[in-house]
Amino acid sequence: MIALHSDGFDLVVGDKVIIRHRSEDPCLFVGRGDARMDMYRGNFDIEDYVVERVALRHVQVTEMDETRSLAFAPEPGQPARIVITISGKGEDLVASFKSADPGINRIWLRIAAGPDEHMWGGGEQMSYFDMRGRRFPLWTSEPGVGRDKNSEITFKADATGKAGGDYWNTNYPQPTYLSSRRYALHVETTAYSAFDFRHQDFHEIEIWAVPDRIELTARSTFMALVEAMAERFGRQPPLPEWVYGGAIIGLKDGARSFDRLETILQAGAKVSGLWCEDWVGLRHTSFGARLFWDWQANEDRYPSLRQRIAEYEDRGIRFLGYVNPYLAVDGPLFPEADAAGYFAKDASGGTALVDFGEFDCGVVDFTNPDAAAWFAERVIGRNMIDYGLSGWMADFGEYLPIDVHLANGVDATLMHNAWPTLWAEVNARAVASRNKTGEILFFMRAGYTGVQKHCPLLWAGDQSVDFTRHDGLVTVISGALSSGLLGNAYHHSDIGGYTSLFGNVRTAELIMRWAEMAAFTPVMRTHEGNRPRDNLQIDQDPEVLAHFARMTRIYVHLVPYLKSLVSEASERGLPAQRPLFLHFEDDLRTYALQESYLYGADLLVAPVWQAGLSSWTTYLPKGAEWVHVWSGQSFPGGAEATVAAPFGEPPVFYRSGSPFAALFADLRSL
Repeated sequence: MIALHSDGFDLVVGDKVIIRHRSEDPCLFVGRGDARMDMYRGNFDIEDYVVERVALRHVQVTEMDETRSLAFAPEPGQPARIVITISGKGEDLVASFKSADPGINRIWLRIAAGPDEHMWGGGEQMSYFDMRGRRFPLWTSEPGVGRDKNSEITFKADATGKAGGDYWNTNYPQPTYLSSRRYALHVETTAYSAFDFRHQDFHEIEIWAVPDRIELTARSTFMALVEAMAERFGRQPPLPEWVYGGAIIGLKDGARSFDRLETILQAGAKVSGLWCEDWVGLRHTSFGARLFWDWQANEDRYPSLRQRIAEYEDRGIRFLGYVNPYLAVDGPLFPEADAAGYFAKDASGGTALVDFGEFDCGVVDFTNPDAAAWFAERVIGRNMIDYGLSGWMADFGEYLPIDVHLANGVDATLMHNAWPTLWAEVNARAVASRNKTGEILFFMRAGYTGVQKHCPLLWAGDQSVDFTRHDGLVTVISGALSSGLLGNAYHHSDIGGYTSLFGNVRTAELIMRWAEMAAFTPVMRTHEGNRPRDNLQIDQDPEVLAHFARMTRIYVHLVPYLKSLVSEASERGLPAQRPLFLHFEDDLRTYALQESYLYGADLLVAPVWQAGLSSWTTYLPKGAEWVHVWSGQSFPGGAEATVAAPFGEPPVFYRSGSPFAALFADLRSL
């Protein structure tokens, strides 16, 4: 509702003042900016020159039937530059924007802030779960290598390919946040935007366009607020039944992948799938072995693949592949799509070609309904689903170049953030066309608003193969927690990380610690990384393989509990991995924690994410008694607990009195 004052107003949602406007302290600023955006293989260098920023101090409020109109002007007597219409009531309000000045391309909106407020969300944020005190641009891109400007690896990545990244770079941004004041704010726009949480007295939202609307949602509990977000953005289908059989093993070794899988099975590993990115064949580049981007089986690399797929399915093991929305110029699908006019265009009206590092590709234009339908049917439907694939990595949703011309006529800078959602929709459409929703599992790293209702599973992207603070194992936790608050129930990562550059390679310790965490996530999946020959693989070290096999047995043992979490996700939209405050709202210490998580309501997981340690200390929230899974020792809540953490015994605790207590206690016998 709007509470009027002599020189302004308060916008109240539920019982919370969200926007406070006074003539001497305005909430809204408008203006113009001139941006420079440079893209290099999914990495962006973005800079803005602000031409104008004007405070809109005067507001004229007009009552209508069920809405109020707020006309903002710089001063009394001057024409309005922005009109905001407020609709809804109680705990759900919508502020719809209309520009009265076509020259406006920048909006700055200030939101009332509390002194001890915590802010979460922003899509999938990898470095900082609690965003308070920092500014977060929201633009889908490569997340960067190292993501820490003080690190040597980031410096080298910046110097060689502009690919170092920073704390806020993410494949999956979303202009939505949740506040510890128990409300959520969502900006409905695809334009570049930013959340600035650095000021004590206000938060500032910056948008490089006039947004369609801003949605405000308040609830009395965090749980109810998260459920409302899932209702707003969509819920994933349940995980396929076959996933519960164990880990998905990622191998890209051609026909040798089958022999290696047998070795992993003989070691006692529980396996649900074999994932071979290279099912389409390989090309070799300076970055490493790259896939051949033409999405059909390469039976030279995988002889009799269709028969192999059927044989493994009879054994309860599914086959998964890889696809992205680009087609290599030297593949047979490129001329077919080019002749039909399915690619995005360049400035001269020809097919736009993108350099992906020693090979060029066309960008399939998903704003063209015929192109989207063709890709869903011809590529995914016929070449993948009908061939026998049960899932795939749907990669590169963040890569739409900003200089191409699209069929819908919308500037590519406004479609860039929307692209991951369009890509997810194409994949979901193909799956639905075969009545396989809930049976086929594709997973994505890129996202934006609305991806939730199309993409059944997120993966955390391309972490470095190390324990680093901004690009290693621990970032996966923050990514799961931040995205989970916005309706993404299922999250997982590459066991052992992916990116190996500048001499940075995996250790046995890293693989084992990562596998320990993955056993307590909805999906376990391995990856050989970008340079498999340089990096240790799970089947190359007997100790690593035995440890991994045990972790898969732990995952399978927990399936009854995981199925209960899947049921909660389907019915209520609750994520499988949850921040501690979701169930312990009265414990303020939990609000800033990002190195541990609740797996459902009853398990607390605190992965060892630093090298060289055999014991670990973690905080246990007050309001429950906690039992250490491996020793059976009880610990009171509201204090830190230190436990032994040898390989194979990650710090995991369960709530005393949990209905699954017997299941958890039996983990000691595995």
